[in-house]
Amino acid sequence: MKIGCHLEVRFFKTETGAEPARDWLRSLSKGERKLIGEDIKTVQYGWPIGMPLAKKLCKGIWEIRTNLESKISRVLFTLSGDQIFLLHGFMKKTEKTPRDDLNLAIKRMNQLKRG
Repeated sequence: MKIGCHLEVRFFKTETGAEPARDWLRSLSKGERKLIGEDIKTVQYGWPIGMPLAKKLCKGIWEIRTNLESKISRVLFTLSGDQIFLLHGFMKKTEKTPRDDLNLAIKRMNQLKRG
């Protein structure tokens, strides 16, 4: 991957064809989707990018950090070649990323790698 290139954004798909991160985004208000989408686009066109917008959580998993009016959202993603795969999205309620959310993203990343 070249530095400063534009990456293709993809949604992780389950074996049944569901796209959990897309479904989560669709459940949000139009304004929340717009703000999160702008942050995803900034990562897409500005990668590599760091704090405060993006943070590496563990090997292969990063988060896009969006501050909403009264909430904090996180979209967990992985990179594969010139693609960003959005694995999981959630509203953060604690200071630390919940282990269950991180484990779910890791599980989905591993599914992608297996093909």
